[in-house]
Amino acid sequence: MNVRIMRLAALVCAVVVIRSASGQTGGDYELVWSTIDGGGGQTSGGSYVLTGTIGQSDAGWTSGGDYELLGGFWPGGPLCFVGFEDFARFAQYWLYTGSNISADLYSDDVVNFEDLRELAESWLCYCPVPWPLK
Repeated sequence: MNVRIMRLAALVCAVVVIRSASGQTGGDYELVWSTIDGGGGQTSGGSYVLTGTIGQSDAGWTSGGDYELLGGFWPGGPLCFVGFEDFARFAQYWLYTGSNISADLYSDDVVNFEDLRELAESWLCYCPVPWPLK
């Protein structure tokens, strides 16, 4: 009887491990999420390179071009969440017109409801790169 229970437990564990190892895909990119927080090295695909450190914890921030990566304990940029300070800066420019206005998130040279919609879509999320209201 104990052998059956052990085999069943092993089968359940195997299914859980295999199931949790599946990745995410979207468009032209594939993101495989797995973390052991140990090991290290470098992996690459096409023009992208990702380097890891042994004992790497899941915290921190980095960006390049239109991409940003949160993770690791390497020195990184500021961890930025869109919140009330951004809304206060945004409100100072309400209905302003002209070019290069930091609150013109919709890029139509006027700060209006389109920009408020852009701000609301990022609310309490990490700041998009580049975030003009920093």
